Amino acid sequence: MMGLAEDGGLLLPRTIPRIDSETLASWSGLNYPQLAFEIMSRFIDDIPSSNLKDIIHRSYATFNSEEVTPLVHRGDLHILELFHGPTLAFKDIALQFLGNLFEYLLNKNDSILNIIGATSGDTGSAAIYGIRGKERLNIFILHPHQRVSHVQEKQMTTVTDRNVFNIAIRGSFDEGQAIVKTLFNDIEFKNKYHLGAINSINWARILAQVVYYVYSCLHVLSHEKDCSLDFTVPTGNFGDIFAGFIARRMLPAGTVRQLVLATNSNDILSRFVNQGTYSRGEVKITSSPSMDIQAASNFERYLYYLVDNDSARTKDLMEEFGKNGALDLTDYREQIRRDFVSASVSDEEVSSTISRFFNEHDYILDPHTAVGVKVAEEFKTAGVPMVTFATAHPAKFGEAVEEAIKTVPPSDEVLSGILNAESKCKIMAASSKDIRDYVTRHALRTAKQKRQTT
Repeated sequence: MMGLAEDGGLLLPRTIPRIDSETLASWSGLNYPQLAFEIMSRFIDDIPSSNLKDIIHRSYATFNSEEVTPLVHRGDLHILELFHGPTLAFKDIALQFLGNLFEYLLNKNDSILNIIGATSGDTGSAAIYGIRGKERLNIFILHPHQRVSHVQEKQMTTVTDRNVFNIAIRGSFDEGQAIVKTLFNDIEFKNKYHLGAINSINWARILAQVVYYVYSCLHVLSHEKDCSLDFTVPTGNFGDIFAGFIARRMLPAGTVRQLVLATNSNDILSRFVNQGTYSRGEVKITSSPSMDIQAASNFERYLYYLVDNDSARTKDLMEEFGKNGALDLTDYREQIRRDFVSASVSDEEVSSTISRFFNEHDYILDPHTAVGVKVAEEFKTAGVPMVTFATAHPAKFGEAVEEAIKTVPPSDEVLSGILNAESKCKIMAASSKDIRDYVTRHALRTAKQKRQTT
């Protein structure tokens, strides 16, 4: 519920549960919600099983695929489609769950929550759709003004429920993310206004994403026995691939052979993997805007494991990065390369990959998925199944896709009507003081206030 810990650090489970081969094999016939329960219940001990099953079932009943995350085969790749939720992006898988989880806990404790988050595009709309209309919850989402796709902007700003507050900041996603962290680090303000986090700094989001790694393993291994899998993950904020890092630690040794980290030209994570240096650069605007990030929120979680679970060392390194915008981790290069391999992709390569893949396989990639496919093809090893994540529906980035394939990508009924719908959004400076004042004016303060205004 708290998102950030009170010392400004991120929360992690004290231990990671292990899944043996026999248990994994016993899950082969489970559907997605059943598998999600088996995995999540190994971390969750404060919600009765019947309630947890209900939360999970309701969360994935909103998806337009019975499989939730269908796995399709194209060329040499298995493509895990993560875009069948209400906002057509992979963030729905975690945020539909998180919205229902928040609602359950707040009702149980007769409490309220003011959620504050920053988005580079997809998190915002997925979070809003997970929270809209729910009692005891207000949500404030910051996005970089005119730096998200038109569809992403409309998906957020056309939600006019009374508990939804869209804020477009004149700045980058990284500036928005820094504002959110500043507010959470003010413990008096955080406690007074009951702040909660919905960005991937919230551990429950990582937990929900672990599920589809295990789901992929079960489905691929049911056809290809006695082998390991590779995963390629397009990522900017490190959350989606960190979920893979956790999944690999949970699964029997050798199940996940390699985690391939794919970035666009905002390549801070790729440079880290390949060079051992983590250094902030200038944010570049690309055709895959959800990855236009130069400071990855979840990097801190991996750093903790990299330095052998040393919290004090992690804190010192994060403070150093905050001051200097760079970390020299070359002493850890050997370990980093055991955990990940990585490459970055230019906008030109994204466009050519979308075009080529469409021509060869009659399958349309969105720009973020194209980043992953391009890198997956580079690292594909003969005889080793490669799963790459399709993180968004191509219609969400129609202009970039149309330019690549010379055809308007098929739309989805989810998007029908929103492009011309009325928007509600506050444009503000990238100022933590201004955002703080705005939250102060609009935040819920008591559970009684919520009941009176609903």
